[in-house]
This record gives sequence, C-alpha cells and structure tokens, in this order.
Amino acid sequence: MPTLHCKPCLAAGLFALAIFVLVTPLSLPAAAQNSPAAAGTASAQSQDQSIETLKVNVEVVQLFFNVKDKHGALIPNLNKDNFDLFEDGKPQTIKYFKAESDLPLTLGMLIDSSGSQTRVLDMEKEVGGSFLESTLRPKDEAFVISFDVDITLLQDFTNSVSRLRHALNEAKINTGGVGCSGGPIGPQGPIPCSASGQRGTALYDAVYLASHDEFAHEVGRKAMILLTDGEDEGSRLKIKDAIEAAQKADAICYVLLIADRGFYGMGGYHGDAEMKKLTQETGGRVIEVGNKIEKLREAFDQISHELRSQYNAGYVPTNAVRDGSFRKVEIKPKQSDYKIQARSGYYATPRHED
Repeated sequence: MPTLHCKPCLAAGLFALAIFVLVTPLSLPAAAQNSPAAAGTASAQSQDQSIETLKVNVEVVQLFFNVKDKHGALIPNLNKDNFDLFEDGKPQTIKYFKAESDLPLTLGMLIDSSGSQTRVLDMEKEVGGSFLESTLRPKDEAFVISFDVDITLLQDFTNSVSRLRHALNEAKINTGGVGCSGGPIGPQGPIPCSASGQRGTALYDAVYLASHDEFAHEVGRKAMILLTDGEDEGSRLKIKDAIEAAQKADAICYVLLIADRGFYGMGGYHGDAEMKKLTQETGGRVIEVGNKIEKLREAFDQISHELRSQYNAGYVPTNAVRDGSFRKVEIKPKQSDYKIQARSGYYATPRHED
C-alpha cells in the first residue's frame, strides 16, 4: 500500500494498517452489557438523545448531513419527522436525531504541493491557517498532509493552531521526490515512475492514506479538506480506492478546486470530474476557487458553516448481517424542494471484538 512519510522522521509505515467500519459500532463493555441497570437506562432514554450517550449493545449507523433550500441556504431547526430514511431501498426507523453543531470535529487538511500549485501555494497556506484558527474549538483536532510526488504527514493530530500553521508553512513545491525504488507501495507493488524516474501528483494515494492511516482510527465527525487542482498523475491507487477508503473511515471530503489556469496553457485541466465523484460519495462537495484569494476565503467560510450546521441521524439497520458489503443509504426530505448533502452509504464490515 502507499506509504505516508512523516516529518521530521521521514520514516515510512509509521501507522498500523487496519480496516475501519464506515459507521461506528456503539456498545458498552462486556460487563456493562450484562448489567440490568444498563438496560434500564437505555429504555428510559428519549429517542432524541445524542448517539454518544446510547447505552445499548447494537450496531448503529450514524449519518451526518446538511439540508439546503433550492438556493443553497442551510435549513436549521428540523426534526426526524421531516425525513424518510432508506437502506438499499428498504425503509429504516430513525431512532436518534439531533443537530450536532457542537459535536467534536476531526479535520484533515491535504495541500497539493506539486508544480502546478507554485503560484497559489502561499495563498493556500495563509487562508488555510486562518480557517483552522477560526474553526477549531477546544475538543477539536486536525492534521496536515502535503502531497506531490511524495506524501508527507507534516503534522499529526493536534489542537494547536500554531503547530498546524507551522506545518502548512512547511509545505514546499516538490517536482522531484523519490525515485522508482523508494516510492510508496500499493496493492500491486511500487507506485510506477515515469521514464525520468519521477512521478506526478499522488492525489488519490494521499486521500487513501489520510483515510486509512489517520481518520480510520478516530471516531465522531470527520472531514477532509483538499486544496488541489484535482489532477492526479502517478497514484498507484485509483479514484475508486480513494473513495472506498474515505467511506470506510466515515470522512466527509471537501475539495477546494484551486488552479492557476496559466500553468496549463491551452490544454486546460480535467480534475474536477473525479473530485465531484469523491465529494458526492462522501457527503461533501467541490467548490471552485480558481486562483482568487477572496473566493478561497468564501469557500472556507462555507465549509465551516456547513460543518457547524450538520444534523446527525442514527438508525439500527433492518439488515443486521455484517458481510462487508456496501449498503446504499438515502435520507429524503418530506418537503420536496429541500436538498440533502450526505454520504451515499457505508460498508457493513464485521466488528472486531476486543
């Protein structure tokens, strides 16, 4: 699999590989599961309570989502009676529902440091740092990864904005990087190199690694923000692999499509289609920024508002089989002109007992 390099150690393979279910199983420890007091507590709790206080040994699917009107404005103050929920086309009962604007948030910022970003990288660092400063709250945490011909963890999870800003400032344009023998390792072997011994922009590999090595070990609300032109050149993995990893890690993906169009000349760039696939499947969206700092600030403001205006619905699937298959989830508003922004489903991966 691709390898995430870590500064300052630059050692490959720092993170243990693990498969993580897209949804978080919620249960008590074994002793508490058998306790009559636990059962009594669960039966007394209202349906509108937070999933985090659930005290019953069941598999619960969490769905974080936004609701917008036809103009794109966020709709607040809705309840579970405003929605119908389906898994693989079969109706599900919404047992837990709450607006979770204050639930702790885990963020990952992935910044493209390939040659095409030369004239916009400083802008990304400045505005990205301001976003983290204004968005992170005491219980939140974030990490920073840069990707080009290499993928580098510049800062692991922290709540320190100063450390995160420093990490962003460490991102440097890199068009050289590792050679053919020292690159990340994918399912089929080393990531391929060009004849010159260099690769391009390992975007899909970066999304996979952020999901698999970072987000997969976290619980709660998770969002990945990519600052990139969306062009991938040289990833060993495909966009479908990146999407699957993000879904299994329950990470919402936002892409700020930042492109210095002058870099591409007459040929243009074509990364937006794949980025739309990534964001639509994970419950985020693509925001076109170009190379304008004002648009970048507006985009970050929109993301911050959306992350603080999410609903959280929980249900126990009628299909209790944990066979690893992908289950399509649809939450539909009863008012037809509302638009739902949510992930497309989850992988019913078996829970690993301790």
